[in-house]
Amino acid sequence: MDLNTQLKKYAQLIAKVGLNVQEGQPVLVRASTETREFVAKVVEACYELGAKRVSVEWRDQELTKLNLKYQSEESLSTVGQWYIDKYQVELDEGAAFLSIIGDDPDGLAGVDSEKLKASMVGRSKAMRNYMKSIMSDECPWCVVSASTVGWAKRLYPELSDEEAYLKLWDQILSACRSTGDDPVAEWEEHIRVLDEKAKFLHENELVKLHITNDLGTDLYVGLPKNHIWQSAGSYAKKASRFVANIPTEEVFTMPHKDETSGIVYNAKPLNYSGVLIDNFWLKFEDGKVVDFGAERGYDVLKNLLETDEGSRRIGEMALVPYDSPISNTKILFLETLFDENAACHIALGKAYPTCVQGGPEMTDEQLAEVGANDSLVHVDFMIGEATTNITGYTADGKEVAIFKDGNWA
Repeated sequence: MDLNTQLKKYAQLIAKVGLNVQEGQPVLVRASTETREFVAKVVEACYELGAKRVSVEWRDQELTKLNLKYQSEESLSTVGQWYIDKYQVELDEGAAFLSIIGDDPDGLAGVDSEKLKASMVGRSKAMRNYMKSIMSDECPWCVVSASTVGWAKRLYPELSDEEAYLKLWDQILSACRSTGDDPVAEWEEHIRVLDEKAKFLHENELVKLHITNDLGTDLYVGLPKNHIWQSAGSYAKKASRFVANIPTEEVFTMPHKDETSGIVYNAKPLNYSGVLIDNFWLKFEDGKVVDFGAERGYDVLKNLLETDEGSRRIGEMALVPYDSPISNTKILFLETLFDENAACHIALGKAYPTCVQGGPEMTDEQLAEVGANDSLVHVDFMIGEATTNITGYTADGKEVAIFKDGNWA
């Protein structure tokens, strides 16, 4: 099968399974200018399913870097009301939101970390309502990827631009289960398998997890009452199923914001806003990071943790077997969408309201009462590897083996 045909099938997979575009539904796509040719295929796939309109919001990493260099912190932290209103209109119309990633993972290295923080925090504050709506599954949303030369050369510096670009496409399509004749059917089976894992965890009614590995991680993560384990398929309020991440190998839930304790070490580098953070650790007491360190990207990690009160607490606990398709490639993608699906991970920041019974209908205050963390950020980082063991505990003290030597027990 030639690459053009494969990319068309991948675009159709994104439109049908990722977003599940409905007749008459608007779609908003956010993508890098480097991915224009693939974006056109996605736009067409959405229209073929009956989309009302497909809008594209472009970004360009080189221009972003220039903005961070020359604009003031005040300017970078300001988001126009017209931009906020644009997203509110899309939400009101029940749009589907797609993000296509592919920037150079370390493309913003060397920028002023304070300016980067100002830009991130300003946007997060302005888009708070949009993020709350997305994380409550009020509308379908999906994050996918596309090959770019910048990203590909970071992974394969020994290859020519064209060779690296094509090799990365091969890896993306394989990881996304989009190399066969019917990727949609293959994804239906994949969703079924992940749903079974979520059902097993939910039926055990766990109250706490204990995570250990040879990196030094020794972490206890408390789980709130009536928490929900979710897998690949999510449901928007209008009952249309969508898949938020392609690829995905995880089953995840909400930790209790006050019940994480111990120490955790990263298993893979974290790409945060175009800057890599690596060889870092976090120490938790009563749910909060009380100490940390990093050999690379310390200032960026520090700024992340200082975003707000909730950025020092975790909002997601996700289980991914070490023996999984992405992990088995032995490739470090330097992109969280892929690397988080090669390892168990946790997220600093906001919890998904959908991970507790009745959560999407709760107020912020009610969510806090049941243990949900709130923050302007939600940043996943990888903690699992081949020696990871996870034990679950029930309310009556029963131990349940969840992971042994990196895989499902």
